[in-house]
Amino acid sequence: MNVLKVGRAALVLIALSFLTLFVVLPAVNVFAQALSKGWDAYVNTLHTPKVEGQEKLPLKERRALAKQQAQAEKTWSAIKMTLGVAAVVVPMNLVFGLAAAWAIGKFRFRGRSLLVSLIDLPFSVSPVIAGLVFVLLMGRQGFLGQWAMNWQWPQPLSLYWKGFDTGWWPLGFSEWQAGVIFTPLATVLASIFVTFPFVARSLLPLMEAQGTDAEQAAISLGAGGFKTFWKVTLPNVKWGLLYGVILCSARAMGEFGAVSVVSGHLDANDTMPLRVEKLWNEYNTQAAFTVASLLALLAVVTLVLKTVAEWKANRDARESAAT
Repeated sequence: MNVLKVGRAALVLIALSFLTLFVVLPAVNVFAQALSKGWDAYVNTLHTPKVEGQEKLPLKERRALAKQQAQAEKTWSAIKMTLGVAAVVVPMNLVFGLAAAWAIGKFRFRGRSLLVSLIDLPFSVSPVIAGLVFVLLMGRQGFLGQWAMNWQWPQPLSLYWKGFDTGWWPLGFSEWQAGVIFTPLATVLASIFVTFPFVARSLLPLMEAQGTDAEQAAISLGAGGFKTFWKVTLPNVKWGLLYGVILCSARAMGEFGAVSVVSGHLDANDTMPLRVEKLWNEYNTQAAFTVASLLALLAVVTLVLKTVAEWKANRDARESAAT
């Protein structure tokens, strides 16, 4: 018994030491570096006074203020881009993950193993290679290059209300953009590729373990396919679905390799990870650690939500086993 206690304590100590060295200390260092010059310097990275109305200041100070203002605007643009990409990527992966997990977990069909392998493909392919594939497919000389260069799509931020006078759809876009590669659309496509396994992989074990008895009982009682899914299947996997959405969101906001390739290193296409790299390469370490601390905060929130989802899923599993 004493040997078991000592072995357990040693394993726990090793795990805690590893986590402290490679997770806790780097995270603490990010926040320490971000706040090393004080709270004012931290806030000024994200918000600086306008240059307008500061004509009385010396020229050198006005130039420094203009530089800080430009940096803050680029940083906010990267933050909005990151949240916008996640807002598109996560719902699309949610739909795909639900459909794929339902098909694989509840049915047996030819090509099922191939579909599982394709879902796992982003786990084995480097994100940089994934981004390069999109460039080779949709770049100017790519297989779909001619179509991609001429394709028109609306700028999301140019959405406006045009009313019902001109048709049944009251919304319109004032700006349209051509092309795919080196645009925000390319960032969305690359992010979808690297994140689409998370929801499906979180649901597959649950759906396979639950089997099809509940669905067959509902159908035998006259429920249709959609009602069976909505009333029977979905409630049984809701916490696993939330778990997958959380992981998908975290990866979409933190992806660097694939989006770095397809963004063209243009400031307008920067996400938060790309912004951190640019600020670091410009030797603006204060701003780089500030943006990195925002990503770390998102990671902490993700960890808390992930823990809650796991606890809820385990509680539901225990209650189901008890009944």
